[in-house]
Amino acid sequence: MKLSTRSRYGTRMVLDIALHSQDGPVRISDISKRQGVSVKYLEKLIRPLKQDGYITSKRGPRGGHLLSEKPENITVGQVVRTMEGELALTECTKDDKICPISDDCLTRKVWVEATNAMFEKLDAVSFADLIEEAERAGSSAHQCLVNS
Repeated sequence: MKLSTRSRYGTRMVLDIALHSQDGPVRISDISKRQGVSVKYLEKLIRPLKQDGYITSKRGPRGGHLLSEKPENITVGQVVRTMEGELALTECTKDDKICPISDDCLTRKVWVEATNAMFEKLDAVSFADLIEEAERAGSSAHQCLVNS
């Protein structure tokens, strides 16, 4: 299973805003330059993040984007859910009625547990955790952000 570019770039965008918003709103064009992702694509990604209340926008010459919450209150799991919807390893993990043997399926339990474990891990990592890690890593963290 792979996360889509929506999740990967959406997570990078939220982290970029968290890292660069100390002096005020962050422009999407600046995020685009730092992340190597087109402005057009970032504009598509920012909409659901705003709708779900993770990012706010300010208009005008000093406008841009800010986190709506403190970085410690936003997790990677929340952003992934926003970008992907209710992600699951298999269709029957999301909807047990999709398969006539779901109730008796021995492997479905494994897929459910694996999906839960993945989100448990993603929900355990806040953007404050990533900011701390970026500060410890110094400038090499920014290179990693661009290449992920």
